[in-house]
Amino acid sequence: MWSNVFTVTMKYKHIWIPCVVLLVFLSPYYILGQDTHIRLHDNMDSNIVWYKLLSESNLLFSLDGRLPNVINGLPRDALPSSLDAMVWLYIMFKPFTAYVINQTIMRFVAFYGMYKLLNAHFLKGGTGTKWLSAGVALCFALLPFWPSGALSIAGLPLALHLFLTIRKLGKETPKRIWVLLLVMPFHSSFILTFIFFLGGIGLLWLWDWYRTRRFNGLFFTAIAAMTSIFLVKNYLLVHSILFNEEHIPHRNEFNLGHKDLKGVYDLFIHDFLNAHTHDWTFHRTIILPTILVALAVGFTKKFIPYHMLLAVAVNVLLSAFYAIWYWEGLRVLKDQFMLLNTFNFARVHFLSPLFWYLGFGIALGIIWKHVKLGKVFVWILIIYQTVILFQTGEEFKYEKTATPTFNEFYSSSLFADIEKYIGEEQSEYRVVSVGLHPAIAQYNGFYTLDTYNVSFPLVYKHQFREVIASELEESPVLENYFDTWGSRLYMYVSDLGKHYFFTKKSDEKLEQLDINTEALKELGGSYVFSALPIENHKEIDLVFERTFENEKSPLKIYLYRIE
Repeated sequence: MWSNVFTVTMKYKHIWIPCVVLLVFLSPYYILGQDTHIRLHDNMDSNIVWYKLLSESNLLFSLDGRLPNVINGLPRDALPSSLDAMVWLYIMFKPFTAYVINQTIMRFVAFYGMYKLLNAHFLKGGTGTKWLSAGVALCFALLPFWPSGALSIAGLPLALHLFLTIRKLGKETPKRIWVLLLVMPFHSSFILTFIFFLGGIGLLWLWDWYRTRRFNGLFFTAIAAMTSIFLVKNYLLVHSILFNEEHIPHRNEFNLGHKDLKGVYDLFIHDFLNAHTHDWTFHRTIILPTILVALAVGFTKKFIPYHMLLAVAVNVLLSAFYAIWYWEGLRVLKDQFMLLNTFNFARVHFLSPLFWYLGFGIALGIIWKHVKLGKVFVWILIIYQTVILFQTGEEFKYEKTATPTFNEFYSSSLFADIEKYIGEEQSEYRVVSVGLHPAIAQYNGFYTLDTYNVSFPLVYKHQFREVIASELEESPVLENYFDTWGSRLYMYVSDLGKHYFFTKKSDEKLEQLDINTEALKELGGSYVFSALPIENHKEIDLVFERTFENEKSPLKIYLYRIE
């Protein structure tokens, strides 16, 4: 028995060794638990709370209900559908446990997908293919994927492998390929990446049809099947577009994209060399030079690495399109066609990690095969890239930047004290937060008039603007930020700018907060949670109640009642 175990272990050591590295990478979540430092932006300040609130509501299968915890009734279609696997993770587990399970799924699917993609389609037949594919796959799996994106980016290599397999094998395609193809949509986002990915696969199908004059029915069926499942999964979005005419979302007033040509060029260069906060690739130090070396090797050996060049060319186009989308010249089209204003087509750049690491794998294959001591160089490059990416793990990265841990950010024990002090049912009053993300209060069960959501009624945005109008007027940056985008429906303070998390270590004071408490009362506001003392609270009809702090929380909350 043990000899068989040893034999299998040695046979698949190119798989289990990277998997052990991934487990070590993930270990802080399991060891530290909720004391782990994790991403705040577009994560703790939003998505985690959205899933939590939805999982605790009775609106999971509702079409047109409203979540009362947020802005006096957040429309149901502003939240994920009941067919989203992430929602069910939050239903079955506590928020942090669901978060960790999702992180684990992302990493191992990313590894498996990139390994299969390289080994089966681009490095097949070469010496050391399995080890090389596994090394690049490990690098890809260590990327700091946007957590709430689930498999939207991490699953792209697997999706490409599935489609290329169906394209190649046709009727001989194993059933497991079809099963994976039909399951993936439930744990990934159509509007974030797959609308663009499926568009690209559709173009590949059209190219095949033009080139071979043969209609590949199964390949077309695969594309149509995945697209159909995405549409079914996003039935709330489809329903809101087709039938919900009463709900005019705040996105209708988006007014983004005012860069001149120099700004567009700078954005293109920055994205091509550094990527975006939601799809960091860390390709500048190792991957890009490796691709250039492989290109030089190809010219020296008199062959052209077409697939590698195609991967780089795609990334050039992705960065270019991303930058051009914010060019002021496109305002003419955006002002004429609402879809161009409300849907962010610049998200196409989220496909770039797939092509950078695909290009990296092909480049390493060229060096491995055609360069003296190439195998040594390849492993040095893979190990170096692995070390770079290992440091991007959430605990390693955010512990150094003083980002709060999961427990510290939500400070549940502190807000439980506030709830107890107020002494009423949380549904009986409404609160807003100053110097704090509204998500903190929402996580702790409070009903908030402020929020951060991707969609909410435009009429409510206008009503809420009356509360903060004077503060916006004092800061052109905040005014532009709110009026042209506005998804962060926050209690903006001109003196604080875009800073929304102040701890008890801060010595800031709000000497002249200029908010319209009458407008706040009209919305139903009763209390203000402030991370900073409001010196002029009496002048704006706020009654100071008391401060709250404890050893477990980095926050000090000043509680004010609206008189």
